[in-house]
Amino acid sequence: MNLGAQTAAAMAAEKWHRYFADLETFAGDPLPLETHGRLVRVTGLVLEAAGIRVPVGSVCEVRMDEQPAVIAEVVGFSGDRAYLMPTGDVHGLASGALVAPRPTPPVPLKLGAVRHPWRRTVDRTLHLPVGDGLLGRVVDSQGQPMDRKGPLAQVHDEPLTRRPINAMDRDPVRRPLDTGIRAINAMLTVGRGQRIGLFAGTGVGKSVLLGMMARYTAADVIVVGLIGERGREVKEFIEDILGEEGLRRAIVVAAPADAPPLVRMQGANYATVIAEHFRDRGKNVLLLMDSLTRYAMAQREIALAIGEPPATRGYPPSCFAKLPQLVERSGNGVAGGGSITAFYTVLSEGDDPQDPIADAARGILDGHIVLSRDLAEAGHYPAIDIERSVSRVMTNVAAPDHLESARRFRQLHARYQKARDLIQLGAYTPGHDADLDTAVRLHEPMDRLLQQNMHERARLDDSLAMLYAVLAV
Repeated sequence: MNLGAQTAAAMAAEKWHRYFADLETFAGDPLPLETHGRLVRVTGLVLEAAGIRVPVGSVCEVRMDEQPAVIAEVVGFSGDRAYLMPTGDVHGLASGALVAPRPTPPVPLKLGAVRHPWRRTVDRTLHLPVGDGLLGRVVDSQGQPMDRKGPLAQVHDEPLTRRPINAMDRDPVRRPLDTGIRAINAMLTVGRGQRIGLFAGTGVGKSVLLGMMARYTAADVIVVGLIGERGREVKEFIEDILGEEGLRRAIVVAAPADAPPLVRMQGANYATVIAEHFRDRGKNVLLLMDSLTRYAMAQREIALAIGEPPATRGYPPSCFAKLPQLVERSGNGVAGGGSITAFYTVLSEGDDPQDPIADAARGILDGHIVLSRDLAEAGHYPAIDIERSVSRVMTNVAAPDHLESARRFRQLHARYQKARDLIQLGAYTPGHDADLDTAVRLHEPMDRLLQQNMHERARLDDSLAMLYAVLAV
């Protein structure tokens, strides 16, 4: 072999050596080839793309010349067509726009996993920031600060979708939680790790009640999800209802009513991911979601837009499948770990208790607190209807004497309500019914127990002491 051939062979060997060294820097797993597609149709809320194959839940970018990229998530497909739901305004997009998967870092291989020399796992789902740096901050459903306090610090990204904990690994609900609300502490005792619904129509004081819980509940971290509410209410809730004291240990995720439906759904999932993060670190978290109904409405908009048939009052079947998937992610963690006690507000359209979302929520939650419009109109706050409300774990977290006192209180309260019209008409005569006589005598003390000023905190022990004192009169 002549000198020239030897030099060429050496250069080729060096070239291949560098090539394999580069492969080693990728841990033996080079990036896979990416597919790109083209936008072929925009119908209402849905973008339709051809030529791109990515899993449902993947995040893509829709790009046009001299236009900012539009972020969209794959929500379905039909044949070779992918259906995407945008997270922002689609103004300016035209047929033929490039649709490409959003660049994301590869998922590291787990210890002991077998590497394939030509494959590398890439997670295309949405990842959002979580961590201690979120405490005291207000962010949108994309994890971007809304409070103008600068960028987030001490945070890292985690996937938006997570699997719920195995039911057999969860710690049972055995300890009571002090909510700071006297009517709830005494009559509807909540357990740490319970999921409970707050059923109300519009304008009956649910936001004020949520703010009181955020300020007074004995929890390490408060996560508030304002999903689909009026944009005006976001700042008012934070400044007037939550207050500086409540915001100090709280994280607020806001997705107003004018946000696209996918953004509203992401807001609910993001608030849940944040709560899961702190629970997994051993914290006791209070999750306040306002509201579960707006989450279901957002899913309804998406499902109908991609062609899913309506079932009950316009809600497609996927709406009723999404609700338990969201709710089951909260609750207690593994034994000895943290917990998520969740309150989900449920809007009863037209104060109809048989609203399909309200009916479905009652079946998947661990109890329900009903706010009455009649009580609110009478100036009774919080307007909790004790007779129609129930906590399904109260028997697991309350002492026997507490349960007996609460049962007696309910009995007397119901007895008075049934005879209320007769009492107001003057047809009631004492001495004929001992229980009714007791109910009439204790009516005012019982009403004082059930009412509470929004700036007043009622501890669990004080609430029980007042309950015992009312019945001892």
